[in-house]
Amino acid sequence: MSREEVVYETPPICDLMTLLLRNRRASGPYNEVWPDIYISDASTARDKALLRQLGISHVVNAAHGPAHIDTGADFYSDVDVQYHGVEAPDNRDFDITPFFYPTASFIYKAVTQQEGKVLVHCARGVSRSATLVLAYLMIYERLTVAEAIEIVCVHRNILPNAGFLQQLRQLDTTLTLQRKDEQL
Repeated sequence: MSREEVVYETPPICDLMTLLLRNRRASGPYNEVWPDIYISDASTARDKALLRQLGISHVVNAAHGPAHIDTGADFYSDVDVQYHGVEAPDNRDFDITPFFYPTASFIYKAVTQQEGKVLVHCARGVSRSATLVLAYLMIYERLTVAEAIEIVCVHRNILPNAGFLQQLRQLDTTLTLQRKDEQL
């Protein structure tokens, strides 16, 4: 290995927390964090007039279900919005990893269709929704976890819980190894 060749290692949680907490500024109820991808709170997701105004064509509810934010596909039937629900509590012990690839695929299909825009929300738009958007950026946009956090934090204050951060670290390690294998 030459000196110029840098070996990437997934940063520890403490370094990711530093990135998340650096340069915090006021976030609105919704923010475009990547072209055509918005993270929001629950009230924004329930405001159909605002969704129409923003041109939202797809909604990911990261707090789906009767015990959380029970909107669902029927709620959006009169506004021509495609819906994807993820029943995830904001709990550090909850395994959100089974939702990474299906949700990332839903987001990818939304933003690659003509005039597609996706709103990803949970209760406050800070932990669950942010985790799923970060996973999308890592899977489809080929960003590292740190790069994804830095980009999203320019537009919105996010703070995935420690369990979700650890799961994103694991995804980062897996993707890094896969990409290294692709280069061989």
